[in-house]
Amino acid sequence: MNFRRSSRDEPEINLIPFIDVLLVVLIFLMLSTTYSKFTELQIKLPVADADQQRDYPKEVIVAVSSDGRYMVSKVPVPGRSIEALAAAIVAAAKAGKDSVIIISADASATHQSVITVMEAARRSGMTQITFATQSAAQAGAR
Repeated sequence: MNFRRSSRDEPEINLIPFIDVLLVVLIFLMLSTTYSKFTELQIKLPVADADQQRDYPKEVIVAVSSDGRYMVSKVPVPGRSIEALAAAIVAAAKAGKDSVIIISADASATHQSVITVMEAARRSGMTQITFATQSAAQAGAR
């Protein structure tokens, strides 16, 4: 005779492994997701509220036209190669490697034209590069 009460434990669902699996799947989805919203952006550059441009001896102003021509300190650069542009930057840099390169690119200039100026400055040993913009008031007046 069995006088003991048969006690059956209720089965429990352990949620911790389930949560771990869901977190791993979530992290995997976050890392593998690509964002293709960049093609939908309509960007019009450059406009900024900035002070009036000053003329300092350490500045070398490199102008980039919309068709990819370059001018270094108001002197046209013959050709469009990086070497010719680097030589013109070195010739115009009065302060040597301490000079600041100011890239004044047309709003419709290609990205490659600006990158070419940056590469020429790097090859010339110039490390200080900045970009010139125009104020919103000046952009509206044109």
